[in-house]
Amino acid sequence: MVGIILASHGEFAKGILQSSTMIFGEQENVQAVTLMPSEGPDDVKAKMKDAIASLDNQDEVLFLVDLWGGTPFNQVNSLFEEHKDKWAIVAGMNLPMVIEAYALRSSMESAQKIATHILNTAKEGVKVKPEELEPADTSKFSKASAGQSNAGAPGSFEYVLARIDSRLLHGQVATAWSKTMQPTRIIVVSDAVAKDELRRKLIQQAAPPGVKAHVVPINQMIKLAKDDKHFGGERAMLLFENPEDVLRAVKGGVPLKTINVGSMAHSTGKVQPNKVLAFNQEDIDTFNKLKQAGLNFDVRKVPNDSKGNMDEILKKAQEELNKLK
Repeated sequence: MVGIILASHGEFAKGILQSSTMIFGEQENVQAVTLMPSEGPDDVKAKMKDAIASLDNQDEVLFLVDLWGGTPFNQVNSLFEEHKDKWAIVAGMNLPMVIEAYALRSSMESAQKIATHILNTAKEGVKVKPEELEPADTSKFSKASAGQSNAGAPGSFEYVLARIDSRLLHGQVATAWSKTMQPTRIIVVSDAVAKDELRRKLIQQAAPPGVKAHVVPINQMIKLAKDDKHFGGERAMLLFENPEDVLRAVKGGVPLKTINVGSMAHSTGKVQPNKVLAFNQEDIDTFNKLKQAGLNFDVRKVPNDSKGNMDEILKKAQEELNKLK
């Protein structure tokens, strides 16, 4: 696996490591190196060497630094000459860049190839509102990216992911899951959200570059599933707030085989058998009905998490609810 070292002036590298872990999950072979106010070039170079030594693969290392020409960059660069055939340095570190690098490590074993691919992601992650403040060429690029889907081609939707997540479209979905599943459309399926103009707008604005986001009521999703001939080539990611909405969609004819169970928020009357999932009796009964309907459950918060056992989780939740009766 390609090793990644995040380097910065001050605590920035540690902060972005923490933020990226919250979104994409814990990562192996990633280190943060910081240059503090009381330290000099030799100090950060020593830290850099220690960080490199801690990596499993010291031949393939990607350095993400805050500033080109700054002390962290200069100290990496002083070590770079002997490894320039395999190492890579990218300056201007931001969160989209780091997350993209994590995602690419599963399919790329070259630090230099990853460096090439993360540059566009880093640039696309810089946006401004109101949109008219963007330079004309940036706007054209964004519009071109958004128009790369194959709407109108023969065929129908390909459902790349159906997920239950009470937060719907947020960082883990817009980055980790989108990078893994490569949807062209993200569809939030919810009667409640469809009626909430503010939430609809926020979801549409949270879509990753090149992906269109929609909010539709459950009945509308059922109609789309039955007549989706105009969506050939489209890769759809469906997001549901709760299992009850999934059951309605499946009963109506939305052809789902697997449900990713990512997050269900705790509220009054619910028990929480693990850190991210909370259930009341209706939730448990609904999951059992989904199982009877032939659906499989993929219990993961982010793609690189190990899968949870839904039967065991439901059993524990039922036991905890029984104790409350």
